Amino acid sequence: MQVQLKKGVMDMLVLALLTQQDRYGYEIVSTISEYIEISEGTIYPLFNRLKKEKYVETYLKESTTGPSRKYYHITDAGREAYMGMRREWNEFSGGVNILLKGVDYNE
Repeated sequence: MQVQLKKGVMDMLVLALLTQQDRYGYEIVSTISEYIEISEGTIYPLFNRLKKEKYVETYLKESTTGPSRKYYHITDAGREAYMGMRREWNEFSGGVNILLKGVDYNE
């Protein structure tokens, strides 16, 4: 179940981080990994898909500690998609939480 849940929310989490600021790939992976176990190998195909869907754009930025880094920037279409994902997540997780608490609203 955990693998399927991760797949279902990973796009939303990446876009959420990018609404805060532009980030490079390793930074995104590291931030998410603080809370959810993921691997770099699974997230880079996701980056490519988000770019193909025009939810993100990339650019190179000089690094003070090595080669230039590829940064990801959320587009307007990405922000719209993210907001839709958040609405769906809130509805879904709200229903799940109600069921997990055992609350019966039909009384």
